[in-house]
Amino acid sequence: MPAIRGALTFLTRIPVPGSAPADWHAFRRSPWTFPVVGAVVGAVAGLAFLAPSPWTAAAAYLLTIYFLTGVTHADGLADLGDAIAAHDPDRRLGILKDADLGVGGALALAVTLLATTLGALALATGLAGGGARVTSVAFRIVLAAEVGAKAGMAVLACLGTPAHEGLGSAVVGEVGPRSLLLVALVVAPVLLAAPPGALPAIAAALIAGPVVAVVLLVRVRPWLGGASGDVLGAANELGRAVALHAGVVAWTIA
Repeated sequence: MPAIRGALTFLTRIPVPGSAPADWHAFRRSPWTFPVVGAVVGAVAGLAFLAPSPWTAAAAYLLTIYFLTGVTHADGLADLGDAIAAHDPDRRLGILKDADLGVGGALALAVTLLATTLGALALATGLAGGGARVTSVAFRIVLAAEVGAKAGMAVLACLGTPAHEGLGSAVVGEVGPRSLLLVALVVAPVLLAAPPGALPAIAAALIAGPVVAVVLLVRVRPWLGGASGDVLGAANELGRAVALHAGVVAWTIA
């Protein structure tokens, strides 16, 4: 419970009664708590797809996501976008610590938010006339997308090395690759009891987050020298956006 309380405090804006400084240290050593928090956020956000209008469902989903998680991860995506846009490699770490929003960060935020919105709308539009089964599939894809995005953050924590001193360095590198086994065990139940024909879509949404995280880790190492808190936040936002589309595509093909 201390590790889960620490994860909820770090990853969300959900009030956590009884939290203590020890919770933070327990969380740092427990990457399996990332997908646990993802399940909480995804389950609540997935209820938005009960709305009768697809536009309302997509809007409610976005509002719920950012109401629960805040803008910390989006801020990390913006900072990373600014750093990547810099032509001078020596300035990139300094740009990560700069609070000003540049063109690279604005573009990264805009494109990712648009992709997330379109993915949610694609899911919600697919509900039209689909009945309870389709609503259930959409809920499961949203749940898998959020769990997968948080599992991607756990991948960075287990496989990455700190890019610089900061909040991210307190999480990244604290544990090793073997901790991913427990992360996988926590993630696996998302695939259980899938609605008929929906397993490929749920699996695609679930796997997308870790895949995005690995690609991001490979790309930022030569740019930044490792992973930071901004990279963790970017992995969450990008992983969610890609996961929604992966689930929609797999669902459509199936």
